[in-house]
Amino acid sequence: MRRTHRAIVTTALGAMAASSMTGCLHRRIFIASDPPGATVHLNDVEVGRTPVEVDFTYFGVYDVRLSKPGYEPIVTSENAKAPVYEWPGIDLIAEAIPADITTEIRWSYTLMPVDNDIDSVLERARELRDDLGDDR
Repeated sequence: MRRTHRAIVTTALGAMAASSMTGCLHRRIFIASDPPGATVHLNDVEVGRTPVEVDFTYFGVYDVRLSKPGYEPIVTSENAKAPVYEWPGIDLIAEAIPADITTEIRWSYTLMPVDNDIDSVLERARELRDDLGDDR
């Protein structure tokens, strides 16, 4: 009984030591805008104002929305692509390496000022109508 107890304790200590030596995979998305200070929504959740960085849990497509008073809003989608060390199977090896690995995804946007000049807006509408061949 005493040997069994010792074996269990030794195994538990070995497992704890091994798990403490494994690394961690960190994932961060960094979003910047020109000008800075735009409110950012990822998948309809407000995450802050640019420049902003947030943790993320999955790779794939994200809905991105930026807005700032006096500027046209940006509504788009971005793909957070997984690096090779995050591919299924390989990620198990990467987690076993006794080091912290950080994946950084960076997206940057340029906001355009709102054009409130009605004559300019009407002129652009006429040009678009002419380009489309509408004879109204």
